[in-house]
Amino acid sequence: MHSSSTSAASSLHIGAGAGFSGDRWDAAVPVVRTLLAHDGPRALIFETLAERTLALAQLQRRQNPDSGWEPSLEHFVAPVLADCVHGAIPIIGNFGAANPRGAARQLQRLAASLGLPALRVAIVNGDDLLTALTPDQMRALLDQSSIERPLVSANAYLGAREIAAALRAGAQVVVTGRVADPALALGPMLAHFGWPEDDWDRLAAGTMAGHILECGGQVCGGYFADPGFKDVPDLAGLGFPIIEMHEDGRFVVTKAANTGGCVDRRTVVEQLLYEIHDPGAYLTPDVVADITEAEVREVGIDRVEITGVRGHPRPATLKATLCHEGPWLAEGEISYAGPNAAARAALAADVVRKRLHALGLGGLRVRADFIGVASVFGDDEGRWTAAAGVPASPVEDLRLRIAAAAATRQDAERVAREVLALYTCGPAGGGGVRTTVTPRLGSGSCLVPREWLAPTWEFAA
Repeated sequence: MHSSSTSAASSLHIGAGAGFSGDRWDAAVPVVRTLLAHDGPRALIFETLAERTLALAQLQRRQNPDSGWEPSLEHFVAPVLADCVHGAIPIIGNFGAANPRGAARQLQRLAASLGLPALRVAIVNGDDLLTALTPDQMRALLDQSSIERPLVSANAYLGAREIAAALRAGAQVVVTGRVADPALALGPMLAHFGWPEDDWDRLAAGTMAGHILECGGQVCGGYFADPGFKDVPDLAGLGFPIIEMHEDGRFVVTKAANTGGCVDRRTVVEQLLYEIHDPGAYLTPDVVADITEAEVREVGIDRVEITGVRGHPRPATLKATLCHEGPWLAEGEISYAGPNAAARAALAADVVRKRLHALGLGGLRVRADFIGVASVFGDDEGRWTAAAGVPASPVEDLRLRIAAAAATRQDAERVAREVLALYTCGPAGGGGVRTTVTPRLGSGSCLVPREWLAPTWEFAA
């Protein structure tokens, strides 16, 4: 993506092809089709990386050094790669996860299988703290985050600088590991417009535009719809967003043409505020964004303009997420139906708790959820229940879920077995037991001095 005096004056269109690892594989197709209808510069981003996703990728790489990247990479990219290559639409994605180089190789293989010329794939390096820091620096981070269990992953949130440099050098695809989500979109803006790195207002505007894109269909009505209160047309055909960014920092939010969903002031304001801890100081690696004076106004059907975003100098530190081995999770479910079902389910939960105590496992954290009566709003002690300990509901069909955190797999399996035993050792009418035992991951956050890291980018061989 090369800028010039002519191209820099035109708007830059950036579309979102995914908002998380489990997103729809076909969502990018109408986005790319819409981007191709514009003559000006364009880019496509895929945001597929969450904190837990990255830790799971590290675990996969332990088993197979060639894995550790987004498992749906090919499903996401294959439907649009040829159109993006022929249409000169660069793709930027954090689907490298724990192994950006492996993802780059997979993309090159995919391009070859589609009969495309050799793909110029760039890799952004430097977010993996387990390889980037000295032992003393790593100990300092562990002390700061109070993590005692063995680490699975430790990654800093990088900014947009290396993405922009790779695009300026002609990368057709840029693969990253952990970067701040908005940086995926800010990188193409820096490459195209050539904004100075201390132009805080425009960097902040670009960051908030990236923030609008990062959750995919959410700004188009996904995770927004509430029938009768916030109606969204054709949610099943939900379109994904496109940003039209101008050189002066103004931008318009729209969506792929001929798709469902909607983009209006309500959907945009919800996404603008999503996960913003302080609207006056949203900390990112590239800038501190301030949206307290931002104006959001509808300028057409499915078109919302945002102006007035302000920025302040970037923080001296970078956020890092450290994931560690957690306790084992035991889960067991059983259904109760018919008259007095809720009371029988409450009795079953009480039986399991008393059995665990008798087995010497009374110190485990145990949670009982009465799905169909209350579960989301309950705490681990079941304090949403009535004084007698029986769910205050006349329902005749519910599912009891017992969950416990255990230090060892053996203890977790003992919990699961007690739920299984409810078939004949518990109240009447229980059925449909299902149990699972899985290892858990925990996480903590800390701040890394910016000077400790030296991010780089390179073309994949």
